[in-house]
Amino acid sequence: MNNDHHRGYHDLAGLEAGPVDQTEHNPAHWEKQVDAMLTLLSDEKRGLMRVDELRRGIETLGPDAYEKLGYYERWIESIRMIVVEKGVVSEDEIATRIAALRKAAP
Repeated sequence: MNNDHHRGYHDLAGLEAGPVDQTEHNPAHWEKQVDAMLTLLSDEKRGLMRVDELRRGIETLGPDAYEKLGYYERWIESIRMIVVEKGVVSEDEIATRIAALRKAAP
């Protein structure tokens, strides 16, 4: 059996990763919003996104972003990529909304 397959940067199965932090994590408000956004985008009524598309987006972030970003940060980057790709929203619309939110934030 040849174990020389090319492993993607996101494929960590079987690699030494150290101890796993098993303490309970209370999701931050924005993490709950990201989860809700995926639920709404992928529900049967809207059908704008599938979970396999989320995974594909995460797997194409690139090794630097994948390592730097946290769990829900990967999700939101993937969601952004997919909705732009599908024409649901443009990068300009996202940038405009982010600028408005930053301006409104105290």
